[in-house]
Amino acid sequence: MAEAGPAEGTPVLFLHGFPQHWYAWRRVVPLLAGRHRLIMPDFRGFGWSDAPYRGYDTGTRADDVLALMDALGLDRVLLVGHEWGAWVGFMACIRAPERFDSFLALSMIHPWPEHRRLIRHAWRQWYTIPWEYPVIGGALLRHWPAFTRYILRRGVTNPDVWRRADLDEFTESVRPRARAHAGRALHWQYVLRDIPRLLIGHHRALRLTVPTTLLFGTDDFAMSPEALAGGERHATDLVVRVVPGGHYLADEQPGLVADAIRSLSAGFAHAQEPVG
Repeated sequence: MAEAGPAEGTPVLFLHGFPQHWYAWRRVVPLLAGRHRLIMPDFRGFGWSDAPYRGYDTGTRADDVLALMDALGLDRVLLVGHEWGAWVGFMACIRAPERFDSFLALSMIHPWPEHRRLIRHAWRQWYTIPWEYPVIGGALLRHWPAFTRYILRRGVTNPDVWRRADLDEFTESVRPRARAHAGRALHWQYVLRDIPRLLIGHHRALRLTVPTTLLFGTDDFAMSPEALAGGERHATDLVVRVVPGGHYLADEQPGLVADAIRSLSAGFAHAQEPVG
């Protein structure tokens, strides 16, 4: 876990996506560290966290988030999640809304997409198929780093956003055997558990009460903004914003992400002010 900012600042908990780790937030940190306590863990299996054989399903990963908050003595945080981290964030907010002041989700659909639109754009997820399957997925991550690098480059509208050192860091971080297994298992568990729940409408009985903003890039190669319709029927306060950029918004649009965090933080602080 990496931290920045004053200990007494507003706690902001960041959850990264794939194939990244806490360093995904490197460009957002300097924009917020003055007044916020920034907490950036590595999920199990990624970065510098342990990589057990099991525990890569969404439910267990949400448990990890809540357990981390307990270990740090954090009753409530402003939550920020990108991609797989955002998916876990949705589930954590639904499960334990009292633990989250607000939630900023980046580059991920909400749990209530319209099936017709979701299926229409399912082809965009083609690149995850080689990563999903036993043996093949781990071998691909370990022995074909050029594919991982290609996905990172494909995920931004301006490839010059990436420094070579950044691409090397994220690509190499998923190559060790245990971490390649974690990357494969993460995708397979989504196929095995989450997709069937989406298709049968499992989440329709669930409601999101945490104030949430969802930022989605206009040129996100992995999903279409069309899939974002319908979430407001299942949420108390959900704002969807389609913004310039690709899939890796924290890398490509750090100022925009930081502004959204400031806005959510200010909104919560105003709500807590005494009346009269």
